[in-house]
Amino acid sequence: MINVLIVDDEPLALDILETYIEQVPDLRLVDRCESAAQALKVLNNEKIDLMFLDIQMPDMTGIDFLKSLESPPAVVFCTAYPNFAVEGFELDVLDYLLKPVSMERFQKTISKARDEFGTKSEVRYEVKPIVNPDYIFVKADKKLMKINYDDIIYIEGLKDYVIIRTETTRIITLQTMKSLEEKLPLDKFIRIHRSFIVSIDKINAIVGNMVEVIEKNQSKLLPIGKNYRDDLSNMINQTKL
Repeated sequence: MINVLIVDDEPLALDILETYIEQVPDLRLVDRCESAAQALKVLNNEKIDLMFLDIQMPDMTGIDFLKSLESPPAVVFCTAYPNFAVEGFELDVLDYLLKPVSMERFQKTISKARDEFGTKSEVRYEVKPIVNPDYIFVKADKKLMKINYDDIIYIEGLKDYVIIRTETTRIITLQTMKSLEEKLPLDKFIRIHRSFIVSIDKINAIVGNMVEVIEKNQSKLLPIGKNYRDDLSNMINQTKL
């Protein structure tokens, strides 16, 4: 059993990691802390094998906190800022996770942790992914936002940004269309253009080389790219009467 501590000043980030940890039989969440000061108290009183540590925290950065520890546990840095990666690995951390953390990426980190700790145990466990989640987390407005798939109408790509259009609002997140597309369920979304992914349930009609959706009670036409027509046609042929 690997004893785990989560340290992050964002409650939602704590919730995500806690949810992931609950899926893993050989992980035991000892505590979750919102500051370095809280984490130090836990480390002084509990046996911690693995610590997921946010870098950007208000009272003390995760890097400074790690440097202050005489006998730190194995550490996984978690942050939205990739520029800290080099310094993190110079401190000999186990891994470096970029937010928002996917379950797939989390699994790879746990594999590394098992290489560190699991060799002492004869029993190996398989990470159990969350079964068919109906939501996704994205980084926007300096927080991780939970978006239900059913609320998404379509997704628009704009260079390095992605705009997620829902029934009530739009969410702008810094990531590529490809990275977001890989996280979306194939039975709920389809890419119709280099710059557009649409919710299959929200398709109102096909009008020539355009897909019609309803946004804020108004018709919205989205272009169908030449390279995506076959996929859309196959989807239509599989579902039409």
